[in-house]
Amino acid sequence: MRLKNISLLLLIFILGITGCDDEPEKPQVGLPDSLTVQIEYSANDPSIVNVTAKANSVNFFTITFLDGDNTESTETPYGTATHTYTKSGLYEINVKAHALATNYIERTDTFRVYIEETKTEDGRPLNGYSSPITYDGMTLVWNDEFDGEALNESVWNYALGTGSNGWGNNEQQYYLKENTIVADGYLSIEAKKQFFGNRQYTSSRLTTKNKKSFKYGRVDIRAALPEGQGIWPALWMLGNDISTVSWPNCGEIDIMELVGGTAEGKSDKTVHGTVHWDNAGSYASYGLSNSISTKFSEEFHVFSLIWDDEKIRILRDDKQYMVITTTNPNMSEFHQEFFFIFNVAVGGRWPGSPDSTTDFPQKMWVDYIRVFQ
Repeated sequence: MRLKNISLLLLIFILGITGCDDEPEKPQVGLPDSLTVQIEYSANDPSIVNVTAKANSVNFFTITFLDGDNTESTETPYGTATHTYTKSGLYEINVKAHALATNYIERTDTFRVYIEETKTEDGRPLNGYSSPITYDGMTLVWNDEFDGEALNESVWNYALGTGSNGWGNNEQQYYLKENTIVADGYLSIEAKKQFFGNRQYTSSRLTTKNKKSFKYGRVDIRAALPEGQGIWPALWMLGNDISTVSWPNCGEIDIMELVGGTAEGKSDKTVHGTVHWDNAGSYASYGLSNSISTKFSEEFHVFSLIWDDEKIRILRDDKQYMVITTTNPNMSEFHQEFFFIFNVAVGGRWPGSPDSTTDFPQKMWVDYIRVFQ
């Protein structure tokens, strides 16, 4: 009996060995070879880079553009991929040629992207229109090029708080000193979504009241403007006697106002030049607008006032778009000295409130103000 059992076990063992020998061998997966990578810049836009990869015995490619937070990876059977860069610099592209997901060959190429920078990292435009430092028959009587490290408070005042009835316009911001910065030859006024003083927004408002005022001449202000629904930057002037006669009896000259947004009557591509006066107790205003093809936030522009004893003219980049005669006796407001105001309001009667489309913070950059007489 024991011998039969041993024979049976041997038979089972032999059959088991024979069964294993009959199983087909697993195929060996080969790797792709001859991987080549071609990197080309778009003919119309050097920030766009196109990659074409080729290899033998390949099923698909993985192309990875190593670009910091903007790193992008694409799986493609065709070996092509495109990526858009936002900054100049030295970058790497990794390409894998796959037989299977885990069976691949790879290579990494280094290349340089050259992009003409249009703004600094903090958003200040690098390009735009500039005006001359001299004009025939005129003398530069005052200017601020903002070359220091702080606002020159011998010339400028900070208007702080919420003003009366939102500075007379139902504006929604609280004006602070901290939102004004002078650095690298520029003044910036920043509007923030920041809760302060029971308001949801903060910004800055500067004046030259009781420090610098002028009657007649040419004013050039080079500035780049903020944008967005509810954003309301202004470069403007009020008569010196506002504290005694109030508005509009003091007169107002708006060299530039922008009412941000895209709704009807609002545009980041349009500025307004306007004057306001008492008009013998009936109040009057007159103004016109000027539009360009791009947003006023993209480049610097020069906003100018040419003012004499007969007319007020308002210009953008030395192109006049508004003129009004001021010889009417009811327009006596415009024959006295005026001071300057720079501010970025948030909300108010004209622009309305910010909404979900409004990006914060927003900055108005001023390169210089120059007064010629």
